[in-house]
Amino acid sequence: MIDLVYKIAAFLVTLGILVVFHELGHYVVARWCGVKVLRFSVGFGRVVWSRKAGPDQTEWAVSAIPLGGYVKMADEREGDVAPADLARAFNRQSVWKRIAIVAAGPIANLLLAIVLYAGTYMVGIPGQRAVIAEPASATAAAAAGLRGGDLVVALDGVPVQSWQDLRWRLLRAQDRDAVALAVRPKDARAEDAPVVRSLALGGVKAADWEGNAIAMLGLRPDLGAPLVGEAVPGKPAANAGLMKGDHITAIDGVATRSPGDVAQTTNANAGKPLTFRIERDGAVSDIVVTPEAAEQGGKTVGLAGLRLSVDPQEAQRMAVTVRFGVVDAFAQGARKTWELSVFTLKMLGRIFTGEASVKNISGPLTLADFAGQSAQAGALVFVGYLALISISLGVLNLLPVPLLDGGHLLYYFAEVVKGSPVSDRVFEVGQRIGMAMLAVLMALALFNDFSRLF
Repeated sequence: MIDLVYKIAAFLVTLGILVVFHELGHYVVARWCGVKVLRFSVGFGRVVWSRKAGPDQTEWAVSAIPLGGYVKMADEREGDVAPADLARAFNRQSVWKRIAIVAAGPIANLLLAIVLYAGTYMVGIPGQRAVIAEPASATAAAAAGLRGGDLVVALDGVPVQSWQDLRWRLLRAQDRDAVALAVRPKDARAEDAPVVRSLALGGVKAADWEGNAIAMLGLRPDLGAPLVGEAVPGKPAANAGLMKGDHITAIDGVATRSPGDVAQTTNANAGKPLTFRIERDGAVSDIVVTPEAAEQGGKTVGLAGLRLSVDPQEAQRMAVTVRFGVVDAFAQGARKTWELSVFTLKMLGRIFTGEASVKNISGPLTLADFAGQSAQAGALVFVGYLALISISLGVLNLLPVPLLDGGHLLYYFAEVVKGSPVSDRVFEVGQRIGMAMLAVLMALALFNDFSRLF
């Protein structure tokens, strides 16, 4: 119950911040353009709290339905406007002023993302060095000549700051046939130039990028031999003799360099004996473990009964903090915002064409869940989540869909081309189409939310 309340609170904080900045964008530019603002509301529906302030006595309100907000301006299309305020009515402004006012909301969300990302870069983002484990022989990484211990320092000439950065840059390059990875081999001297390897991406299908495509390429983080935190009593690993504090260095002769390596191997070998090479107190030994079969998600997987972690000394050795000065931090924040905006549009295009699953569409329940998880993970993670959702809100609102800001911009640009506003009939039909599209989208998002939960 406490966890649920925490997630709801984190979601409301997230939504409140994003809505306030979005509507402030509309409000500020409207005031700059001389338009009279009647109400600034966080939320829709019945007003539950309000105060009037400012030279125009704008009503600042909180409304009952917290899924959005609005700025109500003097507009003859929506009601009577006092004769003294006619010149300040929204509908009497030039088309370029109306474009600026409408576009200001989404742009405010994108600017907020830049500021938030810049803040995290100035504080410092913790991550792990982009050191790869030995690739499996039949993978693209092995074919490219990559070896265990290689440190990736750049991708297509762009510096790679961490393993997380490497994953993001590969994800962005998924439409390409190959990328150039600049690496420093494990035994390279400090003065040696990086070696460039060509990593082929063509073998990964479009649908696979929604899963663990990076691992399919043969790229895995080198986190050192995983440490046994607990061998669950009565389970295969404990029965075979594994103990807390053991390091698992290999399974069936294949090196293990992360807890995930062990889990992947045991999951894929239910009921089959596996030889674990163990390092205990400086001594090396082999122990045969037969993972027991269990049903998970409709599939049979093997479970050894181990709780694993990364060795603290290895974690410290692999840790890196990505930090920039003020100017560079804002430059990095702008680049990150641009990259995520483009990626969001590409992902929407792939969903629309069927290349990506509609299951990627999330609704308020999933957003609340992620908001709670990110808030529990710490301030930096929560700020990063806030920036990501702010980008999504900004990009989605710029789509040319009636009812959204982008739909209004479409009408105004049509007005620029034809020299007069679109007809009331066109506007009305567009609003109905937009309402239907958003209703279908929300229904799909809620269906996905409930599918994930239950």
